[in-house]
Amino acid sequence: MNILFIGDIVGSVGREMVRSHLPLLTSRYQIDLVVANGENAAHGKGITRRIYHQLIGYGIDVMTMGNHTFAKSDLYNFIDEADRMVRPMNMAPTEYGRSVLVREVKGKRVAVVNLCGEIFMHDITDSPFRCMEEALKHIDADIVLVDLHAEATSEKIAFAYAFAGRISAVVGTHTHVQTADERIVNGTAAISDLGMCGAYTSVLGRDVDEIVTRFMTDAKTRYTIAEGPGIFCGAVVRIDDETNRAYSIERIQIRPQGE
Repeated sequence: MNILFIGDIVGSVGREMVRSHLPLLTSRYQIDLVVANGENAAHGKGITRRIYHQLIGYGIDVMTMGNHTFAKSDLYNFIDEADRMVRPMNMAPTEYGRSVLVREVKGKRVAVVNLCGEIFMHDITDSPFRCMEEALKHIDADIVLVDLHAEATSEKIAFAYAFAGRISAVVGTHTHVQTADERIVNGTAAISDLGMCGAYTSVLGRDVDEIVTRFMTDAKTRYTIAEGPGIFCGAVVRIDDETNRAYSIERIQIRPQGE
């Protein structure tokens, strides 16, 4: 089974990168399942009903979220009917949506779990380690995939080792910078951060001048999303159909021409 994980989709540039590159990647890597993080898809913060359906229409099978899940109030109007979305299990408010989604792929039950890290994050209700231990007692699936939306690389790497051999993949999201630490640990594919899909000339998808001004003058800024040519980041994980264990992980990074 070949799974494509897509990093944080940031604003309209990120959505366009998914639209333009996903069909070719799906064909080239013979992808069976596409999992993408959509928590920054609506102007860099949150998601709306329209954008959720737009991204699903582009070919995303499961959409994970993160600390900006509830940034747009529109989400409350459709999250319970968004049957391809998972939100962090351990982030308040916990009463909306689902944090585990099971889909059948090639005759296998594949579970996608969404968790947030504790370090430098807000509204976290419990440790992702404790939540994952409890979730594994109840998940009925052949393959378990985790999007750990977290700030600290140490927390993500520790999580991979803690659950190595018990889940098939754990991919990090949130920091928007792709890491070069992809690895297979006892049949578990892991990477600290997938990176982002968004404007290449940016600060994590946001306008460069605005962010530099904020750092240099401490002035309040508007959260302006950068425009211009985009970057596409993600990873392809290959899972053995007999053992349900990952045997390879390959980073994907598509930059603007000449960069």
